[in-house]
Amino acid sequence: MKKIGIVGCGNLGLSLLKGIKQNDSEALIYGSKRNVSGISHLQDEKTIITSDNLELISNCEIIILALKPYTIIPFLKENASFFDSKKHTIVSVATGITITEMKSCFEFDIDVFRAMPNTASSVNESITAISFGSDSLGRTDAVTSIFDCVGESIVIDESLMESATILGACGIAYVLRFMRAMIQGGIEVGFDSNTATKIVSQTVKGAAELIITNGSHPEQEIDKVTTPKGCTIVGLNEMEHSGFSSALIKGIVTSYQKIEK
Repeated sequence: MKKIGIVGCGNLGLSLLKGIKQNDSEALIYGSKRNVSGISHLQDEKTIITSDNLELISNCEIIILALKPYTIIPFLKENASFFDSKKHTIVSVATGITITEMKSCFEFDIDVFRAMPNTASSVNESITAISFGSDSLGRTDAVTSIFDCVGESIVIDESLMESATILGACGIAYVLRFMRAMIQGGIEVGFDSNTATKIVSQTVKGAAELIITNGSHPEQEIDKVTTPKGCTIVGLNEMEHSGFSSALIKGIVTSYQKIEK
């Protein structure tokens, strides 16, 4: 049985706890939070809710740090003596804190992973990028399976973690802004807001599923819709004349430049 601890059951930590609880019957989960009153109802024979992080560390093998980035290093330094390199694997889901920075908190070598899920983890549809420096305890598959409980995961080089943050985590906001614009356009051509939202939501879901199921490139699927002199190609060309693709690419690059600083 995997013994997994989640330090900091805020929005992301709680989503992970619920996803593991729902999809991994082999896991014993510890979840910690300063004030546990809002999550105590989740406790059962395989889920322990506690405000004591030392209890969590002593009873778990994989420790997920779902804390604010600025608290990661102080937390590790404060609790370094309670970690055991032959027992513990640390997984941080904080943006911008490198594996080297986390390892420097210890006087011994310990396995540290980074993972970057997105907010769709709350509905088990996240894409999580995972990287690691060392895996002396052989837990890459175990860590990956944890995040597969809230969607899908991929293992990447740590040098690409900031890029993954922009494309996968910030990307949720970019897609939602695109959806909002489609809904507004739908209202302008005659739909009420609720109906436009339903049509757009299912259309975006269907478009993603085409790429996932068919393993195709978006342009291949676009070609199936754009008939000669049709209304689709006219609309696409008008969007491109207004800088649709270039604006999106520029936004992604600008976000990347910001996170790099």
